[in-house]
Amino acid sequence: MKVVAIVGSIRKESYNMQLAQFIQKRYTEKLDLEVLSLKDLPMYNQDIENEAPQAVLDFKAKVKAADAVLWVTPEYNGTVPGVMVNAIDWLSRVDKVMIGKPSIIMGASMGNLGTVKAQLHLRDILFSPGINSPLLSGNDVYIGAVHTKFDEEGNLTDEGTVKFLDLVIDNFLSWAKKYV
Repeated sequence: MKVVAIVGSIRKESYNMQLAQFIQKRYTEKLDLEVLSLKDLPMYNQDIENEAPQAVLDFKAKVKAADAVLWVTPEYNGTVPGVMVNAIDWLSRVDKVMIGKPSIIMGASMGNLGTVKAQLHLRDILFSPGINSPLLSGNDVYIGAVHTKFDEEGNLTDEGTVKFLDLVIDNFLSWAKKYV
């Protein structure tokens, strides 16, 4: 299954980017995962949405070509980061490439609650009319104390978390097949 990961952090040492890259490496036999960069997306502007810059067109084309989307979000001020909201704004306009495309949400933070608030907000956003993405429920991935769970090479070393991800990825792939 072709999946794109949209990571809501552009920080060089982002734990959420490490999580997406870990999933990309670990499940290479199960899914074809491309981690998309949000660094080059300009701020959404309705004045240019019909003649969007090439970076936007390329981003939207990759999402459109994917069978599903993995959203990996940090939590900034109790919600979704601005770069992720900006990406969603672009995806929700003109050709609306997310409508009907299955999604799963994950997130990691140094705090104990993972990214609970951000993920709740992201769920609401993904149900909005311009996105309307079905979400896998009951497989919530909130990785707290993430700074203790990755080694220096970006490997997730917490055995319980890895086993849980194994289960969630299998559940997601089985569920998402009905939309492909």
